[in-house]
Amino acid sequence: MSIHSPIQAGGRTGVMSDYLEALSLVERLHRLLLDVIKDEFERLGVLELNAVQALLLFNIGENEVTAGELKTRGYYQGSNVSYNLKKLVEKGFMHHQRCEIDRRSVRVRLTPHGREIRDIVAGLFSRHAEGLVLRGVVTADGLSEITEALKRMERYWSDQIRYIY
Repeated sequence: MSIHSPIQAGGRTGVMSDYLEALSLVERLHRLLLDVIKDEFERLGVLELNAVQALLLFNIGENEVTAGELKTRGYYQGSNVSYNLKKLVEKGFMHHQRCEIDRRSVRVRLTPHGREIRDIVAGLFSRHAEGLVLRGVVTADGLSEITEALKRMERYWSDQIRYIY
């Protein structure tokens, strides 16, 4: 089923339509975010990593995490985390080290070069946050309301997954 397909849901077409539109917006916004990051890096001449990798570096920040923690903590949404970690280590954006207790586990953290990329993304996000408010796209309170609504949806979906198992 496509979220763009019209559906009749027992007389609840208004709620269903709004829900499908919200799903579509979340999906499009994530893709647009990656495009915005990609454009920023192209403008700066930083071409050795992709937007997903840059966002991963931003999300890790000063933390030291395992590959498994990246998904459980919400730092990474993709299915190919191992590939991106390997590339980031190869290109010098991350350090990796086998865990002393569990040799199968690898801990990663940013190198100084990785922190530079994180700072570029942080600067981009800071400019956008200010621009949204300054241009009247959304107020600070409105942004807070959007965030709270999305957190409630996240909790609802998480609860749906938990109840399955």
